[in-house]
Amino acid sequence: MKPSETTKKELLSKEVKHIDIKKHNVVDLVEAMGATAFQGRNLGRAAEIYNMMLEDKDCSVILCLAGSLFSAGLKNVVLDMVNNNMVDAIVSTGAVIVDQDFFEGLGFKHYRGNQFLDDNALRDLAIDRIYDTLIDEDSLRICDNTIAKIADELEARPYTSREFIKEMGSYLDRHGKNKESVVLACYKKNVPIFVPAFSDCSAGFGLVMHQTNHPDKHMTLDSAKDFLELTQVKTSSKESGLLMIGGGVPKNFAQDTVVAAELLGQEAPMHKYAVQITVADERDGALSGSTLREASSWGKVSTSFEQMVFAEATIAFPLIAGYAYGKGAWKKRTGREFSKLFDKKKK
Repeated sequence: MKPSETTKKELLSKEVKHIDIKKHNVVDLVEAMGATAFQGRNLGRAAEIYNMMLEDKDCSVILCLAGSLFSAGLKNVVLDMVNNNMVDAIVSTGAVIVDQDFFEGLGFKHYRGNQFLDDNALRDLAIDRIYDTLIDEDSLRICDNTIAKIADELEARPYTSREFIKEMGSYLDRHGKNKESVVLACYKKNVPIFVPAFSDCSAGFGLVMHQTNHPDKHMTLDSAKDFLELTQVKTSSKESGLLMIGGGVPKNFAQDTVVAAELLGQEAPMHKYAVQITVADERDGALSGSTLREASSWGKVSTSFEQMVFAEATIAFPLIAGYAYGKGAWKKRTGREFSKLFDKKKK
């Protein structure tokens, strides 16, 4: 049935349900996969490496997120990781943090559709499509306006994305309608979130409105300070591990902290552990598919404990995170609370 033959309400009736890794013990399954071949074996080893990060008392875990992850039902996987001290910092695309997580924190939903719907009819109904997932454009505009409202209430000065996302967390703490939010959980747990290309999402529209309405006195984003702060997370860690879902800017941003630290004359060993889940091919030279061994040539990632998993995130990520949750190393782990590192420097 074409969208034009039905109603918007009917199209937006089946919510995307987020996976709960706490409800499924996948340890035996993942270990069995690790004894097979191809990507099953790669996934098993990747899960072991992520668990090693959590067992290593000196290791800080940086989670990198790219792609339509939370809209696809993976939000609560990350939420459980944050709440259980399984991640110490997040580097993400803006879409994941703003259009998907903050959006749901405001009380809105993502819905199940399919990739064969009539996109022209969807546009007429103000419905946006993310492959087989649907989102209400009218609700997304409210999200844009909320970002503008938050910006309007801030002091007119440069901010890092981490600082602004912390303000978003504070807003959700006071006004949010859905407490199952990664932005809110990170705000409460002092886990910094960095979005290097922050304007490349719904936040960009909100900030454009803010600066248009306040042409002479407005807040701005300082991407260089973003890089500096994430580098300080790296230099404050004896060891570090990367768990990367997708590639692109978040992957490179996190890897580059090693080089940045060296340029600043500070000691920062290569990331000791690294796992990447991607469907991108390395043959075109693009960053999303570049291997972790390639990153070693740049002095960014050690090859001792690295694993590429060429699989789609909705399949591989819950298994890897669920394995580490089931193994239970997080129970003895203390959160780094890196956000406090920057709060101290302000005083």
